[in-house]
Amino acid sequence: MKSQIIKKIKEYDTIIIHRHVRPDPDAYGSQGGLAEMIRASFPHKNVYTVGKEEPTLAYLRKLDVIQDEVYEGALVIVCDTANQERICDQRYKLGKEWIKIDHHPNEDPYGDLLWVDTSASSVSEMIYDLYISGKEEGLRLNDEAARLLFAGIVGDTGRFLYPSTTTRTMEFAGELLQYNFDRNELFDRMYETEEKVLKLQGHILQTFRLSPSGAASVTLKKELLEEFQVAPSEASLLVSSLGSVKGIKAWVFFIEEADQIRVRLRSKKPVINEIAKKYKGGGHPLAAGASVYSWEEAEKVAADLERLCQESK
Repeated sequence: MKSQIIKKIKEYDTIIIHRHVRPDPDAYGSQGGLAEMIRASFPHKNVYTVGKEEPTLAYLRKLDVIQDEVYEGALVIVCDTANQERICDQRYKLGKEWIKIDHHPNEDPYGDLLWVDTSASSVSEMIYDLYISGKEEGLRLNDEAARLLFAGIVGDTGRFLYPSTTTRTMEFAGELLQYNFDRNELFDRMYETEEKVLKLQGHILQTFRLSPSGAASVTLKKELLEEFQVAPSEASLLVSSLGSVKGIKAWVFFIEEADQIRVRLRSKKPVINEIAKKYKGGGHPLAAGASVYSWEEAEKVAADLERLCQESK
């Protein structure tokens, strides 16, 4: 499959790269890292990265603004996006061919070519793997691509603490560090936290509920977010805050937005993506998400998580 993807990249003069809505560092890292790799390898090609800008990730990349006609005869590559409805900028359908590159369970096998590797820590890891496989076919990696891919790997592994981290992950990360970028500056930008967000984190740590079964939940309503002057996207950065709590098995954050309640599920052992699927979401076995549209529905999610933890040994 990697050889087929490289062949398609060589065939097209215009390549447009998408990723998922509400992006994280791996979405930006894989999207931008792939674009920089293609540009370094084939300078004559027109390569674009598109989607809605995420202000908290502006240090990683500035995205392109293109007109619909650019898609005519173009190759579209979608990174880090399990389901078509989560692709940011639905114009991807205007391309001549689509490629899906992802590491989530393949619930929605879209695209003319699909490369899905659920054993990969991140799609950024997969893009570096693509580079290794294609070096003899002309692929090149520059410093900016390495910076972006390293950021994506670090983000999706929780600084190499998550179970998705493998020996291959560490090997690739080590090789990326040989490129010329400021790792300390990158870490500072990725993990520096505004005072208002830290204060909200303090509130979360004081008020979360941990049941005897090891399930926990956090409810962040609009009024609370307004009180702390924190946007929903900023609040989402705190989902991992409960990971170090002794006795916790799995937890859920309910973050209220203008038109929905975002459900962020995390786990140390119980498989929680089946709960996300029940509410038309998805994700990894230990990190998943969905959306609900009432607090009554949110209570059902919390009850499902409680039952899962009770059944988990």
